[in-house]
Amino acid sequence: MLRDRLKPGVRVLFVGINPGQRSEAIGHHFAGYSNRFWPLLYESKLVPEAIRAEDDDRLPEWGFGITNLVARMTPGIDTLRPEEYIAGARVLRRKIRRFKPRIVALVGVTLYRSLFNLRSSEHVSFGLQAERLEGARVLVLPNPSGRNANFSYAEMLAAFRALRRAMRAG
Repeated sequence: MLRDRLKPGVRVLFVGINPGQRSEAIGHHFAGYSNRFWPLLYESKLVPEAIRAEDDDRLPEWGFGITNLVARMTPGIDTLRPEEYIAGARVLRRKIRRFKPRIVALVGVTLYRSLFNLRSSEHVSFGLQAERLEGARVLVLPNPSGRNANFSYAEMLAAFRALRRAMRAG
């Protein structure tokens, strides 16, 4: 099972839906060959140096943590069951209460919709949201997986830069 990279003092907690096959295989988050999470972190200036999935244990150096809503690995999210989302939300809320990040960055619109019970037809914009999770501000990022062809790299980069601005704003 893929372990969290989460320590006291976390300012931003990145939350994915669940680990993919390569992440599970190598034990590191967002490890798919076509996943753009790590380049986006660097190019948006959230981290000062280019890092890879294998460096995810360094995220706490910069005040970041990372976890998944559902711990079970799947090749895609279509096999996740509704009860897994519900149980995962309970565990996530406990983690947020314990570590008290200022911002919870939900990686993917699907994740945001599931946590706030929105229909798939309801439009979700990237960036800060009105809702909070256990007192933390909620920010939605696009899913950077190569399987997600809904957004251009430039759109994804703009969303990651919005996270940097939200961190600076407090």
